[in-house]
Amino acid sequence: MKSVRERYATKAVFLANGFGIGAWAVEVPRVKDKLLLGDSMLGVALFAFALGAIIAMPLAGRLAPRFGSGRATALLGVLFVAAFPLPALAPNAPLLCAALLLLGAINGALDVSMNGHASAIEATWGAPIMSSFHAAWSAGGLAGAAFGTLLQRAGFGVLSGLALPDLPIAALIVGAAWLSLRDVGERPAAAPGGFALPRAGVMKLAALAFLCMMAEGAIADWSAVFLRAALPSHADSAGIGYTAFAFAMAACRMVGDAFVRRLGAVRVVALGGLLSAAGLTAVLAAPALSTAVIGFICVGIGLANVVPVIFSAAGRTTNPPVTGVSMAATAGYAGFLVGPPLIGFGAGVVGLPLALGVLVIATLAVGFAGSRAVRDVDVSRHAHASRSQSHRNARDANRIEAD
Repeated sequence: MKSVRERYATKAVFLANGFGIGAWAVEVPRVKDKLLLGDSMLGVALFAFALGAIIAMPLAGRLAPRFGSGRATALLGVLFVAAFPLPALAPNAPLLCAALLLLGAINGALDVSMNGHASAIEATWGAPIMSSFHAAWSAGGLAGAAFGTLLQRAGFGVLSGLALPDLPIAALIVGAAWLSLRDVGERPAAAPGGFALPRAGVMKLAALAFLCMMAEGAIADWSAVFLRAALPSHADSAGIGYTAFAFAMAACRMVGDAFVRRLGAVRVVALGGLLSAAGLTAVLAAPALSTAVIGFICVGIGLANVVPVIFSAAGRTTNPPVTGVSMAATAGYAGFLVGPPLIGFGAGVVGLPLALGVLVIATLAVGFAGSRAVRDVDVSRHAHASRSQSHRNARDANRIEAD
């Protein structure tokens, strides 16, 4: 049975979370100036945010059996609202790191919970709809960044720069919880205690999420640096690459579900990886404003729906779905964190263009290996469903003979 109200309530949470991350992104420079932080200290503070997320993400998978994925998402959404203004209140660097560690942990847990709940809703929908949730997040990020920029131009301070965006975030999350943020299907039993090795299928998907988000993180941090060095006569337009990438990704996610339904998840991953690799190759091989725009648009289109497909497939490998999603999301977030310093280290050894060539290899690997990993998930599910149906038929036949 389709969960229409639950779908739109969950999309509201994605929108709210993206809005918050976008508003925080444009506030980072002013927080840096307010606390007189150097680049290295700011790097430590931002690392605390990512570290909190990586710590919390694996633990978030245990909330669904205890509270249900809908209630867990609502609870974590409320905590996100409460913690969001804290970085603006920090009077010094250590307390900023503590605030970002806490906010990062809540944000990471919310990311896993809302993706897991979206995966459960998708299972009831009977069609691919994960991209629509990620489209809401991307749209929220763009809207949050725009809202934060308007607040700064209007002369609002750092605290207002986070407190005012927190109001629509709170309205969206509370409204979603009030409207229809409920559990979908039966609540899964709690996982048994002790250590258990993850299944090979979900580990492959986690590795793919790592590669995809490694590319996203590296493009976010290094695309402007590369274009500024490669096109010194257009230094003021160095940000055009990431802008093209971000808008292409957001736009493509808005129609991503239709693409997945028409082409199939396997082809979306295969073509997405190859298109991304081609776009990156064009940018690195022939740097110019035109190739930068076209190339990064190709990367944005290519990667836009790969992560939603991977998360959806990871959710189908485990019960509850949030467990598989937590593994893929944790690996992806780790890739987003590791990607920029990895490129920086490589740039110091072989130069930035060759170091960015790692992203071409990563996206090619996603295109070739990712399609097979997603196909294996569906083949395994169909085989399991067939075996279960055979067992039920045999049991019913035995019961009839006994009668």
